[in-house]
Amino acid sequence: MFAGEWVGTLLTLLPWGLAADRFGERIVLGIGLGGCGAFLAAAAYAPSFGWLVAFLALAGAAGASVSSASGRAVMHWFRPSQRGLALGIRQTAIPAGGLLAALVLPHLGVESGLLFLAAFCLLAAIVGVLTVREAHETQLPQEAVEWTLRDRKLWELSAGSGLYLVAQIVIIGFVVLFLHDERQVSAAAAAGVLAAIQVGAAVLRIGAGRWSDVLGSRAVPLRRLGVFMALATAAVAALTSASLWILIPAFVAAGGLSMSWNGLSFTAAAELAGGRRSGAAIGFQQSVLSGVGAAAPVIFGVLVAATSWRAGFALAALCPVAGLLLLRRLT
Repeated sequence: MFAGEWVGTLLTLLPWGLAADRFGERIVLGIGLGGCGAFLAAAAYAPSFGWLVAFLALAGAAGASVSSASGRAVMHWFRPSQRGLALGIRQTAIPAGGLLAALVLPHLGVESGLLFLAAFCLLAAIVGVLTVREAHETQLPQEAVEWTLRDRKLWELSAGSGLYLVAQIVIIGFVVLFLHDERQVSAAAAAGVLAAIQVGAAVLRIGAGRWSDVLGSRAVPLRRLGVFMALATAAVAALTSASLWILIPAFVAAGGLSMSWNGLSFTAAAELAGGRRSGAAIGFQQSVLSGVGAAAPVIFGVLVAATSWRAGFALAALCPVAGLLLLRRLT
């Protein structure tokens, strides 16, 4: 079920990006987020587990619209010297939403929780339609879109970002399960650790964006954060049996760092393509990340079942190192 939302986004991120380039952000946000809210409401009343997964996948497919549309809007609204901070703030929506979910959803049932999320999506759709200002541009020629998807640097950036994402998926997706099942931490306390990670991630995303604006480079902070993320995730692997007073801060640090780089990668993809093609570039990059997001939890779960939690976290720590090799030529 955890991978279901990622599967849905994988199929639609690029089409949503192309739609944002062609029709504008407002239409894409309204239709996409409205559809996401409707599918989440349907999931609340799903007659079986299979229908639940299907509705969640459809919700992910519709909600994927926000990535390209909002990123494209920021590209037009802000100068290059401001985009890192602006997209860093934009990317804090993810840990902010995660924080809210960690605090609220454990106290709701499945049906109420899904309806709670549906209401937020519908509200966001209304806000997007009413407030988003669009740049007026001529329609993109098809060859411009094809050029974007043939850009070698975009492929390298997307693949490197995908390897970074593995550590994020592993920490964020499994920290509560590990602490509760393996270390006998209560569900509420484990959710509190996840909430702390989200707070740290929000601060780091804004700080990383501002850092990149000051340096005039997205690549330098992106690579350095990859090093820190690999070291922090390796520390979690080494400390799986350590005292909780040591392990929990390690999880918070690794989790925050594992989410800190997304805004930089997002900004770099948009800037590689330029404003008129940014929707397609962001959609392609996010499609790669969704593919990783769908596969990583399954592979990690199988690996942990066959070996140990320590081995799983150790492998996750190696993925950002591999990502650094792909990002070494990014300027």
